Amino acid sequence: MGSLFEELEARETAARVRVEESEAELAAMSVKLEQAREGLERLRIARETVAEVLAEMTPQTPAVPVDTERLPAGERVASAYAGAERQVIGVLSVPYWQPGMGPDVLPAVYRDIVEVVADAPGSVRAKQIVPRIGLPAETGKIEGTRAKLKRLVERGWLDEDAPGLFTPAGRRTTDSSNSHD
Repeated sequence: MGSLFEELEARETAARVRVEESEAELAAMSVKLEQAREGLERLRIARETVAEVLAEMTPQTPAVPVDTERLPAGERVASAYAGAERQVIGVLSVPYWQPGMGPDVLPAVYRDIVEVVADAPGSVRAKQIVPRIGLPAETGKIEGTRAKLKRLVERGWLDEDAPGLFTPAGRRTTDSSNSHD
């Protein structure tokens, strides 16, 4: 009979160990769950704050004193961007090119793209730029870079000579400061 009690005690001890291990796992998972909830709450608050800021912004109250895009071409000035690094107009992080502006006003990835295109001996494609700016040559990265290239063309920083072939903007030469559209 003594061995039956010993067996029950051994099983009880093993069950107690499993319960304690499960409680420790539960405590660790509770900490992870609380951290995930806090992260979710921070993101919710950030999204709501951005929505409030954007809702308060109107075309009559731009983020900078001069909305250069609404001025006639002859009156456009670079003073809104002079000496600015990564200048943002509202939610416009890639400004329209203006005489006197350099790539230093662009966000880093756009600045890198402009520099790669400027250093290229001829027209370049998005898939050639991606590895030169430190990204893996994956379809998603190439498409994202192509979208950035198109945005840079739209904003006057680059030209697209043929579909998918990008070059520095022709009007950016020093002797053509008034060849603006």
